[in-house]
Amino acid sequence: MLPLAELHLHVEGTLEADLLVTLARRNDVPLPSYDPAELTARYANFGDLQAFLDVYYANLAVLRTEQDFHDLAAAYVTRAAAAGVRRAEIFCDPQTHLANGVPLEVVFGGLGAALAEARANGLSADLIVCFLRDLGGDAAEELLRQALPFREHFIGVGLDSAEVGWPPALFRRAYEMAAAEGLHRVAHAGEEGGPEYVREALDALGVERIDHGNRALEDADLVARLRDERVPLTVCPLSNVALKGVARIEEHPLPRMLELGLVATLNSDDPAYFGGGIDANVAAVRTSLGLTDDDLATLAANSFEAAFIGETDRARWLAEVAAWRAG
Repeated sequence: MLPLAELHLHVEGTLEADLLVTLARRNDVPLPSYDPAELTARYANFGDLQAFLDVYYANLAVLRTEQDFHDLAAAYVTRAAAAGVRRAEIFCDPQTHLANGVPLEVVFGGLGAALAEARANGLSADLIVCFLRDLGGDAAEELLRQALPFREHFIGVGLDSAEVGWPPALFRRAYEMAAAEGLHRVAHAGEEGGPEYVREALDALGVERIDHGNRALEDADLVARLRDERVPLTVCPLSNVALKGVARIEEHPLPRMLELGLVATLNSDDPAYFGGGIDANVAAVRTSLGLTDDDLATLAANSFEAAFIGETDRARWLAEVAAWRAG
């Protein structure tokens, strides 16, 4: 099995329908249906990112207690480890839970406990706290101030949710605060927004990775910069198809990214909604894009190059990739 790091994964987006129903009943939260198959069928045809987000945020009302957050993260890391993930850098959206009346200590307590268990079982995992861009820069700064007492639970900050109309520069101050705290910085850019969003994330926010980044390919100068500066892109093929960013999996730009020498990585984004986890994405790019084992090994090696890990772990996992590549 291909060893790799998953670097673009929203823990809230791992809420499978079976667990959604369990948590809804546990916490007496109404759902449009209590049939997991019927709930999953609602995810088959999202018109765009906002249509997905409407369903996604509504479902998160079931998360109320530390046990709920623990169960959510524990289910993901179990699936990830079985799929070959050695390192997981997991996004979480605390602003969503605060709006639902859930205190930060509950969110971090539950997620932190599950990741501590994962580490004890051999999976390297850490949290990245994301700012919801449609809440604006001031709200991002306030969230960071509220989250810093829980600093031991997260290693970085990110920027997600609806992209267009919320350019990265609005969050400059929040990212400056994060940098001053020694936190890693990443941001969604170039999923819906154009290449200018990618450039602005680099220049205004000082990000170390670009989440998605597909539309960077529209700008040759930007592509050259990403290649020359070895800026990783956390690419999510099944997500891009599900949200209509790419019409068909066969048209996905991932092979082109590899041809251009970009540090592209493979990720599942919100696997409960987009057709499966990292293993499903590996299968899709192998089958539908014709990627070879050598291509897959390059993606895996890129993921460990891009991960926020120490050199000892990086060398160990790169050696595993080399062994897998050699057969």
